[in-house]
Amino acid sequence: MMQRFKGLIKLKQARNGLLSYQRNFSALPYDAQYDDPQDQVLVEGRAKSRAAILNRPASHNALTIPMVARLKRLYESWEENHDIGFVLMKGSGKAFCSGSDVVSLCELLNEGKMEECKTYFQTLYKFVYLQATYLKPNVAILDGFTMGSGAGIAVPGMFRVATNKTVFAHPEAQIGFHPDAGASFYLSRLPGYLGEYLALTGDKLNGVEMIACGLASHYALHERLDLIEERLGKLITDEATVIETSLAQYGDLVYPDKTSVLYKIETIDKCFSHDTVEEIVNALENEAANSYNEWCKNAIGKIKEASPLSLKVTLHSIREGRFQSLDQCLAREYRMSLTGMSKQVSNDFCEGVRARLVDKDFAPKWDPPSLEEVSKDMVDSYFSPLGELEPELELPTALREPYI
Repeated sequence: MMQRFKGLIKLKQARNGLLSYQRNFSALPYDAQYDDPQDQVLVEGRAKSRAAILNRPASHNALTIPMVARLKRLYESWEENHDIGFVLMKGSGKAFCSGSDVVSLCELLNEGKMEECKTYFQTLYKFVYLQATYLKPNVAILDGFTMGSGAGIAVPGMFRVATNKTVFAHPEAQIGFHPDAGASFYLSRLPGYLGEYLALTGDKLNGVEMIACGLASHYALHERLDLIEERLGKLITDEATVIETSLAQYGDLVYPDKTSVLYKIETIDKCFSHDTVEEIVNALENEAANSYNEWCKNAIGKIKEASPLSLKVTLHSIREGRFQSLDQCLAREYRMSLTGMSKQVSNDFCEGVRARLVDKDFAPKWDPPSLEEVSKDMVDSYFSPLGELEPELELPTALREPYI
């Protein structure tokens, strides 16, 4: 089994050319002391680099409209500045980024401010694409919660440093949404059917597991981050190999322990390779009955907590992502997000946010309430073109080459 994970690490290294060079969501109140967008994203100047610091620590750095707009402006200006060789992004407090501030998004929807929600997703997805096609080396320090779109703004970048404090997850289906911000691209490219498992159950990975499956490029202890940042801050370079060497100097060679979900990869492939959510649940139930496997029961429980509609939409999204480039995934996810926000098919997004993050009764009233009642037309509507009056997401693919 250890040989298999050494193989996974080799696979990760081979795939870095695709992934790198190519929402535990916050329910905490809005950080009133960080109303100014410049306070929500701080900037540190170094000798030949710049650092963007996500700065809403009380909300685990959950992303807002001003934050993603400022990040996009900063990264665009830094890319054009010949005095800047590379850039870095990190979070303040105990999180890198817990995802989108979904409570605020639902408040906007309930106030009839759909246009502001559209602006948020447009800006977020354009920033993800900018990160993925960035012309200069870029580093993300994934220390603490790295969830939902918080992972989306980092995973497509060149260097992703995970730590012993990292917690990665995509729990969107559990709040009636779908993994977005490029998640259908990178989750679909994980070994086997691990991406489907993570997307449907919302299960977590730690920093070691992120290295093993290719989501992170480097691993370092939290206690060494100050040394890493000090070293990077002194570099006078725009060479990716120099930055790579500096990161590796403080890195650790690690392997998942025996309790890791990655040791369940054969069972994951056996169960999550099926074409429908119903078949996946049946496979897990059969596996649990035949092997008395507690892990299977836990996976079933997590799936059954999620929105039935979101589960089917999410599975379809990951499967389409396997055959699409990043820009195609982002354009499709934008359609999906707007459909979910519009409430034309279901109000599951705001209902899930209410149940899990606002009232915290953990008793969402999903609509439809069961997988059997989710029709093909409902799912298909999330993937249909937006229509003549609603512009599609436009990305600068002619200027910035997308990944295959």
